[in-house]
Amino acid sequence: MILTVTLNPAWDVTYRVPRLTPHGSHRIGSMLQRPGGKGLNVARVLHALGQPVLATGLAGGATGAMVEAAFDVPNAFVGIAGETRRTVTIVDSDATIFNEPGPEVRLDEWSAFQESFAARAAEATVVVLSGSLPPGLPEDAYAVLTRLARTAGARVLVDADGAALRAAATACPDLLKPNAAEFAAANLPREVDQSLERAPGALVVSRGADGMIAVTPEGCFEAVPHEVVAGNPTGAGDAAAAALAVALRDRLEWPRALGEAVALSAAAVAAPAAGEFDPDVLRRHRRAPKVRETPCPW
Repeated sequence: MILTVTLNPAWDVTYRVPRLTPHGSHRIGSMLQRPGGKGLNVARVLHALGQPVLATGLAGGATGAMVEAAFDVPNAFVGIAGETRRTVTIVDSDATIFNEPGPEVRLDEWSAFQESFAARAAEATVVVLSGSLPPGLPEDAYAVLTRLARTAGARVLVDADGAALRAAATACPDLLKPNAAEFAAANLPREVDQSLERAPGALVVSRGADGMIAVTPEGCFEAVPHEVVAGNPTGAGDAAAAALAVALRDRLEWPRALGEAVALSAAAVAAPAAGEFDPDVLRRHRRAPKVRETPCPW
């Protein structure tokens, strides 16, 4: 089973408009409301692929109840007193996202989640830790969960940014998966070098339409999409994380793992909402993955 963690889930509202104009009035073409958050998107993709998955995280208030009731993937949220956040995404040719910070999490709530997580991680082969941290949680929250998961025998993928990503790197996860902007902002190389020295970990940096670069103990690899796909890129990184989680579980060789991640990411861009993918685009991109060994860029 793959366990996904979303510490700061959301009730997502997505608006589609012909063109986003700052300071202008917009007529909405379509609207979608659903549970959101990076870990929930990963879980939704895995579930659609037929992979055994369980989603966990923190949820509270009326919005949290909506998230739990509407999320149609096996889940086990831990309740908190604060109100789960909302997000608004406006999609034209790209995506503009407005993220609320999330509820304040108390120390006793964080302790209760760690206890629940440790039990769930003992039943998992891979744990995916992804997304932002809500207020009240320490910057090393993902590092704490990484250590708990590794102690339980699970492999760990972390998809985060900023201080949470830097702290997680020191806990030796099996895979760090920031995007290019997150990687540049986090100033990670020293932490990554230390992690790779202590554990057989890897770094995969996603670069949107330019594909992905992986720095692994077996060498460095680059994967690019078969073709550029137009659509909603919001959940592309989460789809890639889902593919890489399966690759970690199955211990796939890196070229094959990256090819699958790029294909699933492209298929997610072609889908209308994060956490979904277009099966036809996935099949097309799987037929001709463009993966090559490359000099390590960092």
